Amino acid sequence: MATDRETASRAAGLRGAGLRVTGPRLAVLDVLAEHPHATADAVAEQVRTRLGTVSKQAIYDVLAAFVAAGLVRRIEPAGSPARFETRTADNHHHLVCRACGRVADVDCVTGARPCLEPSDDAGFVIEEAEVVFWGVCRDCRSGDSRSAGVPAR
Repeated sequence: MATDRETASRAAGLRGAGLRVTGPRLAVLDVLAEHPHATADAVAEQVRTRLGTVSKQAIYDVLAAFVAAGLVRRIEPAGSPARFETRTADNHHHLVCRACGRVADVDCVTGARPCLEPSDDAGFVIEEAEVVFWGVCRDCRSGDSRSAGVPAR
């Protein structure tokens, strides 16, 4: 659970993005801070344990508003449901385990956005490059399926 200081900071972030401060919105930010790369369904489940009855549609609406406001980043690894994270202010990429679906952040080695340049920009102004590295995480390689878990759906 968030501390009073974290809650105040999240409330200020919502106001700064022009969004009203509500219990479900604060709860979604709390969940994403504790569980980066969570799916909408996983966020909804966690929010319900904190607040009681909250519709899945309400969570989808909150997440969509957060993405539009730049408070949350939506990533969509191939073959996986969309996942959400609050790490938006930098240029980073993701590692995805092919066995359990775990997602981890990896910093871009060249730093500034975009960190990759296409050989031909076809007239586009490139703003961002998205890289997903695929492999098998340490837990799945060691065969410890209890700690590897099941991808959140």
